[in-house]
Amino acid sequence: MTMQTEFEFELPRGYLDGYGALHKQGTMRLSTAIDEIAPLRDPRVQANEAYFLVAVLARVITRLGTIIEVTPQIVERLFAADIAYLQDFYQRINDVGLSSVPARCPNCGYEFEQEIIPLGGSEATP
Repeated sequence: MTMQTEFEFELPRGYLDGYGALHKQGTMRLSTAIDEIAPLRDPRVQANEAYFLVAVLARVITRLGTIIEVTPQIVERLFAADIAYLQDFYQRINDVGLSSVPARCPNCGYEFEQEIIPLGGSEATP
């Protein structure tokens, strides 16, 4: 069984670069511990804790359209709807390990991943 570590997304509005090109499709990788620890040392996060999200997203977004190096400055210039979307997307892909468990059919032995649906909630899929 292989583990998926990168996930494609499409922004609701998109990032408009300095040349007028719109970037909507991108890729985000799973977060590591250092992705959430390193921004805590950033003076911008220390001055304004809301900047933490910007710093983390810049670390885990591996591609945005044709942009390979996504910087905090790029994330800062995203529309609010795109930031909200990315925050939700980040949460969903990083929680996926907690929302499924390995399972095996008792009759045939087939192995698969079984989604766990929270009580009173609905299944979240990235």
